[in-house]
Amino acid sequence: MYLHGVNSGINFSKYENIPVKVTGEEVPDKFDSFEEASLVDLLMTNICKSKYQSPTPVQKYALPMVLAGRDVMGCAQTGSGKTAAFLIPIVHRLLEGGVGGNGGHGITCPEVVIMSPTRELAIQIKDEARKFCMGSPLKCVVAYGGTSVAHQANILAEGCNILVATPGRLNDFVERGKISYSKLQFLVLDEADRMLDMGFKEDIGKMVRNTDMPSKGTRQTLMFSATYPDEIQKMAFEFMSNYLFLAVGVVGGACSDVSQTFLQVPMYEKREKLLDLVRESATQSNGLPSKTLVFVETKKTADFIASYLCQSTFAATSIHGDRLQREREEALKDFKADRKPVLVATAVAARGLDIRGVQHVVNYDLPKSIDEYVHRIGRTGRLGNTGRATSFYDVGQDSGLAGDLLRVLADSQQNVPNWLEDEARRNPEGHSGTSGSKFGAKDIRTQTGFVQSSKPIEGDECWDQ
Repeated sequence: MYLHGVNSGINFSKYENIPVKVTGEEVPDKFDSFEEASLVDLLMTNICKSKYQSPTPVQKYALPMVLAGRDVMGCAQTGSGKTAAFLIPIVHRLLEGGVGGNGGHGITCPEVVIMSPTRELAIQIKDEARKFCMGSPLKCVVAYGGTSVAHQANILAEGCNILVATPGRLNDFVERGKISYSKLQFLVLDEADRMLDMGFKEDIGKMVRNTDMPSKGTRQTLMFSATYPDEIQKMAFEFMSNYLFLAVGVVGGACSDVSQTFLQVPMYEKREKLLDLVRESATQSNGLPSKTLVFVETKKTADFIASYLCQSTFAATSIHGDRLQREREEALKDFKADRKPVLVATAVAARGLDIRGVQHVVNYDLPKSIDEYVHRIGRTGRLGNTGRATSFYDVGQDSGLAGDLLRVLADSQQNVPNWLEDEARRNPEGHSGTSGSKFGAKDIRTQTGFVQSSKPIEGDECWDQ
């Protein structure tokens, strides 16, 4: 169990130099070590077993904030240790309060609900929570769609303190009377920008307006992501109370551990160019390709490319929203175990997945936004480990992203191709993104002329602003 996940790499010491900005009232002092946090002995033992030697910047600042009972909006680059930043203080607070199992009564009343945009990320967070809870009475359960409702309901009925769930399945269980928020102490939104994006807004609103849900200021609300567009923050502060805004890193900047390469490849030449890259990595490592994550735009392309690589004698698999949950989990297991060292994925795998040893990320199709690009290349080069990212640039499809890509490359001290500079000059408008700042976002409360609404989240009209 303790071997899963990514440990700090050879460039971990560079994290000490990453800029950090905190806004809000009465900010607690940061911790420079886990010992300073005075965590309960069992939790400290589990942290050591997980080989967490010293906290990352997001952990140094978030731990005292959460332990102090504050609401937190945390913005830190992908691969920076955000999950442990909220799990460690939450587990400490539960253990310190003597929280134990609470099953056997028909309705499960978890103290912690962590919402995740994807099933794979939910499973990963649950596994991480179990590491920190090992040896304690705390029970960690995951609930997500695409699998048996009855089976998950039976597990929940046995008791649950920390529930990690995707929005649809969570609301389904609440409506069925299987889950109640009546004992909730912590509400966590992981990859919060996507959670609050249009697709999940209704589910989040339904959850927060539930009659059993403790009000903001009573519960503790935590949000973590790598990017926070202004419109997301405007929605978020409606259900957070006097929150602290924590911005860590330079988006793309700590990705200086990721070597970023751009190749001009027309659409009809991408397949052969990808095969060349896989073949080249296999040649350099005695026949087995390096662990490579390939991002494509469509589900159909994901299956097609995986099949093409297999026909070319390179073991590959695919993951996307149309595959059965069992198939998705099997694909991830094969990839993690190097049985199939190439995984072709749509955006479902772009957020938060913590896969040990991903050496190469290939953007077969570039995303439409710079934020998504940052998330994707963050699948490698995590926690100070080095990695590389290769992106295929199609002039006909990707010109709107050129200016933002130019800024990301400059911020992370990467070589900028002359042709990309020319593309950026020809397309000055580009797409909206957060890469122009040293941080993934800035606290909109500090912006001149900003007025925070006083409307409570309980009113439906708040979601229409």
